[in-house]
Amino acid sequence: MSAPERGGADRRDAERGMPASAGEPRDGEAPAPDAGPTPDRGERRGWDQLTTTPSEQGTLTGGPQDRGRPGASRRRRRGAEELMVPEAEFQSYYGRQVIHTPTWKVPDVPLYLYLGGLAGSSSVIGALADATGRPVLRRTARLAGSIGSIGSVVALIHDLGMPSRFLNMLRVFKVTSPLSVGSWILSPYSAFAGVAAAAEVGGPLLASGRLPRLAPLLPLVGPVGRASGVAAAVLGPPLATYTAVLIADTAVPTWHESYPELPFVFAGSGMAAAGGLGMIAAPVHEAGPARRAAVAGAALELGLSHRMEHRTGLVGEPYKIGRQGRWLKAAKALTAVGAVGAFFAGRSRAVGVASGVALNAGSLLTRFGVFEAGMASARDPKYTVVPQRERLEARRRAEAEAEAEAAAAAEGQDAGRVGSAA
Repeated sequence: MSAPERGGADRRDAERGMPASAGEPRDGEAPAPDAGPTPDRGERRGWDQLTTTPSEQGTLTGGPQDRGRPGASRRRRRGAEELMVPEAEFQSYYGRQVIHTPTWKVPDVPLYLYLGGLAGSSSVIGALADATGRPVLRRTARLAGSIGSIGSVVALIHDLGMPSRFLNMLRVFKVTSPLSVGSWILSPYSAFAGVAAAAEVGGPLLASGRLPRLAPLLPLVGPVGRASGVAAAVLGPPLATYTAVLIADTAVPTWHESYPELPFVFAGSGMAAAGGLGMIAAPVHEAGPARRAAVAGAALELGLSHRMEHRTGLVGEPYKIGRQGRWLKAAKALTAVGAVGAFFAGRSRAVGVASGVALNAGSLLTRFGVFEAGMASARDPKYTVVPQRERLEARRRAEAEAEAEAAAAAEGQDAGRVGSAA
């Protein structure tokens, strides 16, 4: 059959409602050879059609009995895909990390965390000592607040690499940035703590008469030092805890998942360290506030650390394993021993000194352990991928349950309409 005759036959078939027969042989013609799969067939046909039988395709798209039911095709497609697609492993692509490890240095950042907690809590103890007439404990706490804040700034600047980067953080105050808020807490705190410490050093110096030209300033030393000490005490708790908020605001899994307890852990650790320092430097009859702060801080740190490690599940595993796990176990032991010793430090100065050393060592190890646990969780992809998969599965189950409830409600409404009509 010639080409014009074949075209006319096709048009007549189309007019009668018959399918076009471009691929079928006409009378007197040999069957056309199979051209094989076309290169773009995978683009025109869905992946479900390429990999399933016709019966399975009916399961994916819904059979005749499912037509008209909202969500039936979607539910069937989802169920089939869950059966067909294997579960993914938690390993990352070519075994690489999923998130970047923070570039913070050791020991700069752990020292920054420890000194900030020690300084902030020391200012609170210093204000209490000033209000209750304990001059030695007040002097110790004020000096610890000033020296600790200066050391914290130095450690932070050394980690940043240049002082200008720290100064640039003070150019803008951004409420949503913990680092910006922390910088604005650390800077005024350091100023107030420095003035309070200067009053402790300058007062006796002016009273001795060695600086006669500055002797008229002696009456102002006490009020200025007291006001600065109170201002530093107000900023002390935020200084001791904002570092925990800072690291918990990152994408590091272990830190981020620990955000409800981590500020309290750092607050308790800072209180224990400041109380321990007060027991070391102050005489027994003046160290009462320091002992009470040490016991309360140790109890808060131990209790919230235990809850944090067990609540976080898989993501909290780095707190218990490896080098950081050993550090945190040692920190707990030292903190517990120091807290017990603080009960008996009111009778023995030697016990107070030993307890203070143990509490500060435990506080320092807590910071190093928490820091290393976060780094370990950032390096291992399972701490990022497995929780994400669990959240995805929980969301899928919730959506499936919601769809099932909606379908059941629709069926109930249909049955009610049928019953009322009958």
